[in-house]
Amino acid sequence: MSAPHSSAPHGILLVDKAPDRTSHDVVARVRWLLHTKKVGHAGTLDPMATGLLILGIGQGTRLLTHLVGLDKTYEATIRLGRSTVTDDREGEAIGEHHEATGLTDAEIEAQLQQLRGDIQQVPSTVSAIKVDGQRAYARARAGEDVQLAARPVRISRFEITARRETEGHLDLDAVVTCSSGTYVRALARDLGAALDVGGHLLALRRTSVGPFSVDGALHVPARGEGDDVELPLQGLGETAGRVLPVLTVDEQAARDLADGKRIARDQDPSPASAPEGEPPGPRPARGADDLVAALGPSGALCAVLRPDGAHWRPVLVVPLDARC
Repeated sequence: MSAPHSSAPHGILLVDKAPDRTSHDVVARVRWLLHTKKVGHAGTLDPMATGLLILGIGQGTRLLTHLVGLDKTYEATIRLGRSTVTDDREGEAIGEHHEATGLTDAEIEAQLQQLRGDIQQVPSTVSAIKVDGQRAYARARAGEDVQLAARPVRISRFEITARRETEGHLDLDAVVTCSSGTYVRALARDLGAALDVGGHLLALRRTSVGPFSVDGALHVPARGEGDDVELPLQGLGETAGRVLPVLTVDEQAARDLADGKRIARDQDPSPASAPEGEPPGPRPARGADDLVAALGPSGALCAVLRPDGAHWRPVLVVPLDARC
């Protein structure tokens, strides 16, 4: 094991999760590599899925609450003609319909239309939703008949990009952009059910979370794959400025915020910054309301603020020695 860091790290880490690893495996590995216990995530991925996993390190864990509710984009492969108990490839098959290969693009598009926009979605039975204090998947594996209530989700994009016949089934490659809390495998299930042929999720890759892309995200080696890896962290100021409007404050205000004091509301915040190629504009996480990120002269995050009459009141304060 390499020597521990002289000071605790703080920031945000964008990880490109490998298949067949749990999100908690990745969190545990990053804790070990960075020699810190304070690591959290802004939403997990199933073991079979790959793609963007956002981790908060140190004070970065406190910023995760403003990232969890961001919309997410996925690349998915849906197999029509087979249903499974888990709505994905890892579950036992419970129905086969080889006539799925005869479906036309127009027939598929007609049902996709019903799955776009604001819809009510019944989560997969093996989801992590709690039922009377116990995870739904645990109850299902114990043989219980788990019935989950539908919940509102928003599907802003559900587009088929390719189709092919495989082993008597019809495989569809799709791009899905959806609100937080959406189950893509439930979309696969519901599309198959609507077409009366059954369906399940064959592959899933998360390509973005709000303005954050998997492009440039890091591979975190599993135990035994090597420990000599750089894990450069994204600064809290840079991260907050991409999801919240920004208020730039001077050194005195930055120190006042460190003491939990309110500061005068004598200037308007700037819109959240945009990724390259996109117009600037606020990208608040769900529930962010009118929060703003206060950045010091160096661009470091000082606090997250809420308007309070003629003042800004801090709702999250970053200690002076952890600002980045």
